Amino acid sequence: MDTSNSLVIETRNLSKTFKEVQALSGLNLTVKQNSIFGFLGPNGAGKSTTIKLLLGLIQPTGGQASIFGNDVQRGSVAIRKRVGYLAQDPRYYDHMTARQIVNYTARFFYRGPKDLIEARVQEMLEMVGLEDKADRPVRGFSGGERQRLGIAQAQVNYPDLLILDEPAASLDPMGRHDVLDVMGRLRKYTTIFYSTHILDDVQRVSDTVAILNKGMLIAEAPINQLLSGDDDLVKFDITLKNETEAAIAGAQSRVTQQPWVKNLSTTAEDGLVHWQVSVSDEAAADDMLLRLILEDRSLKVNHFGYKKYELEEVFLDLVGKENSI
Repeated sequence: MDTSNSLVIETRNLSKTFKEVQALSGLNLTVKQNSIFGFLGPNGAGKSTTIKLLLGLIQPTGGQASIFGNDVQRGSVAIRKRVGYLAQDPRYYDHMTARQIVNYTARFFYRGPKDLIEARVQEMLEMVGLEDKADRPVRGFSGGERQRLGIAQAQVNYPDLLILDEPAASLDPMGRHDVLDVMGRLRKYTTIFYSTHILDDVQRVSDTVAILNKGMLIAEAPINQLLSGDDDLVKFDITLKNETEAAIAGAQSRVTQQPWVKNLSTTAEDGLVHWQVSVSDEAAADDMLLRLILEDRSLKVNHFGYKKYELEEVFLDLVGKENSI
């Protein structure tokens, strides 16, 4: 891949209307090279519409989209040579084996010695963990095995971008685990853009997340930033053992006197005191916050770290706000 431009996907006011229905409205999205980008939203949010627009399968009503710097409408042939795609519900000829299916796909991309193509097919089957079932008809495959076979097909041309539409939506926990494991292993080879409504999956494998609702982008950020809260303050979670009220009060006074401490909330439970401290200067807090607390050596700190939100909490908050407007 050309590394001079770190953006793999870029959309500018991308829109799509089906008759009277606005499926996508003014989407501005950027996907960086070698990231795993989770495209998140409830059913009907516009995720699959966006993917079809990026692949050139449907035409936009307005705006533009580019992949590798090529306009998706004018440069679709060049783009498709560098993209792998897994549909939400891949279909196969059930009498064919996994090896035959991947081999069939590989021959669209490669012309050359038979043994080299067969080696590539074997590499893909091993990558997705299907080498032991490579010569069995796919009619007996589980849902997770079918999805992994689809990823092998999508990856057979060494794509610079892998687009997966709801790759684990209908799978049981084991099947989801297997598909996510394959995605994690592909991280070093390609950029992955995948749509989903399964929050746990996004939190497990994604670098960056975009949240779509009713066809509109309501959030886009690195996963760690999104899980740190919705304001500009950095939050710390701290748990102290409640030795004496005077010691706790003294530590609280030292902390709240700092100009970079904007808020300190406290709760007590089972002999422990829990603080949530909001700060405007992360570097100062990293350097001084714990030291300020431990100036009194009678205090014991059971836990000290950044406040982490669950993605479900963030998602429901953002979508709930949009739905209330």
